[in-house]
Amino acid sequence: EATGACIYLEFLFLFFIGLKLEFKRLTKLHAYIIIWSMKKSSEIRTGRHCVFLLHVHLVFVTKYRKDIFKKEHLEYLQEVFLKVCKDFEAELKEFNGENDYVHLLIEYPPKACVSKLVNSLKGVSSRMLKQKFPELKKYYLGNALWSPSYFAGSCGGVPLEVVKKYIENQKTPAESPT
Repeated sequence: EATGACIYLEFLFLFFIGLKLEFKRLTKLHAYIIIWSMKKSSEIRTGRHCVFLLHVHLVFVTKYRKDIFKKEHLEYLQEVFLKVCKDFEAELKEFNGENDYVHLLIEYPPKACVSKLVNSLKGVSSRMLKQKFPELKKYYLGNALWSPSYFAGSCGGVPLEVVKKYIENQKTPAESPT
């Protein structure tokens, strides 16, 4: 049976992601059901078997850090990235860049593999930018616009310390039943 402290931690953990919670105890099943109003948290998405809110911060750098982009190039890149994200059922939440790199903040579903998303974003954007702006072709080194590397960082949700504390306070069984 869960203690009041455990319920509080679960509530505290889920409170940080902005959910209004209601706990109900089912004595026959010995489990807790957490019910929340999805209307209160429109950011959270649902799948067939999951509820999720996943974000990744991506940074792409031009090959050899060449200063290539002007404002119109970045505007076009944003359009391309929006279309690619849509194909992955993801959403481009924020985009910006400078002469030699771009930052993207993307919300994506659990079924999307970040490395495949990155490959599509970089490949399609490179191809489409070359078609739209042929004068940039001279900057494509070895037929590549982007450096082969990239930065990807997960972001959002609860601070790590809160998650660690929540996991730390789980009830570990004393011994296995005999």
